[in-house]
Amino acid sequence: MNWRCLRLFPWLDTRARFVAQAPRGGTLLDLGSSDGETLGHIAQLRPDFRLLAADISGQPEKYPAGCQFRRTDFEQEPLPWPAATVDAITCMHLVEHLSDLSLLLAEIARVLKPGARVYFETPDPKTLTLPSRRHAPLPFTMNFYDDPTHVQIVSMATLARQVQSAGLRVEHMGTSRNWLFAAAHPLFAWLPPSRQKFTAHVHWLGWSACLIASRPA
Repeated sequence: MNWRCLRLFPWLDTRARFVAQAPRGGTLLDLGSSDGETLGHIAQLRPDFRLLAADISGQPEKYPAGCQFRRTDFEQEPLPWPAATVDAITCMHLVEHLSDLSLLLAEIARVLKPGARVYFETPDPKTLTLPSRRHAPLPFTMNFYDDPTHVQIVSMATLARQVQSAGLRVEHMGTSRNWLFAAAHPLFAWLPPSRQKFTAHVHWLGWSACLIASRPA
């Protein structure tokens, strides 16, 4: 989905709503930027942003023009940006790939400006019980362990405690959904398997949990 379509209705997508609320002309840092799909969505919704990105691997050639990318090992290295310089941080589907979140959370607290916010998204514990599609004709991450790079499930209660220990204030915990995909789920029931069908299914299920926290002003 092109997030340009969500500029007038960002509430239709949990992530888009967070991004839309960030300060105009601000700096947004995406952690775990991977293939840049999320960064592309963010740039469509908020072309006014200055974008930063970090990942242990990453594919910066696919990132939006002007995005500043830094290769970073989140468990071993500090984030390569000065303290209190970032207006918003997105950290989507990263924490489940790490064994130790302590350095990452401390660095998030350091680089956020006072009053700025961070959005975390990670598989809900319910994904541990979902049927696997890892070896299906059309592979798709449905069960948590369908992705062999997943290390640990991180519940929102656990993440909230760790976020607070890092000096951040928890503002919201809930389920991440795109309501357009969720509403389309019944329409896909009679159609053959496709990426769109499974995407609609996971939004219907509430596959991802989310947490928003802020650095105290």
